[in-house]
Amino acid sequence: MSTATPTVDAVATAPRRTPARIPISRLVAVELRKSFDTRSGFWLLASIGILATLATGAVILFAPNDELTYETFATAIGFPMAIVLPMVAILSVTSEWSQRTGLTSFTLMPHRGRVIGAKALVALIVGVVSMGVALVIGALGNVVGTAITGTDLVWNVSVQEFSFIVLGNIIGMAVGFMLGVLIRNSPGAIVGYFVYSLVLPTITTVLSQTQEWFADNQSWIDFNYAQGPLFEGSLTGEQWAQLGFTGLFWLIIPLTIGVWSVLRSEVK
Repeated sequence: MSTATPTVDAVATAPRRTPARIPISRLVAVELRKSFDTRSGFWLLASIGILATLATGAVILFAPNDELTYETFATAIGFPMAIVLPMVAILSVTSEWSQRTGLTSFTLMPHRGRVIGAKALVALIVGVVSMGVALVIGALGNVVGTAITGTDLVWNVSVQEFSFIVLGNIIGMAVGFMLGVLIRNSPGAIVGYFVYSLVLPTITTVLSQTQEWFADNQSWIDFNYAQGPLFEGSLTGEQWAQLGFTGLFWLIIPLTIGVWSVLRSEVK
């Protein structure tokens, strides 16, 4: 009894099966899991809820009774969020190089742009969810604080103001993400963010006080300054234009350069 052996021509003409494209949802799930599966990553994300709780407790303990409003709680929570969330975005990118996992990641998924896109989506998801959790904690603090002091509940943050606060923090995360992609080194990117968020505003403030030309055009030059109206609850058409113009030069162009560098650089 003989078994038929495929001829060379038959093998050559057999249809080739192309592996299915990995869906972006799977890449996002993997990157999201990578954000939690290390001790440092877990505690960094856990610190968002911890700091929000501590800030809420501090307001209840130390704020005057007439200032126990939801705006006070939101402002107190917003400060630690503005520091922690960009760190999450930075480390989501730089960990591939600082922990030398980039070679594995980009071997399993050669399309680096899709990996970077998945990381950006994870940063966005973490930012929105974290702000939602933090503001819920603030709302509970407002209820508990006014119940303890016997003052009236004041909900003086509208949906629009809440949306602008979230947008402002997402922009902060985007700046951190941009620095992570551009520098690709955790200490360097973190130092770069603190220079951007703390040192640079001091320099621009001095310039605006001493240079009239800069004071007149600061909203069109200083990205930090242009974001200020977001946390005040309203923007005019001109302020949206200033935010977009400064964001183009301080965020979009550097991010584009960073992504281009990641796509072309050798991963070791």
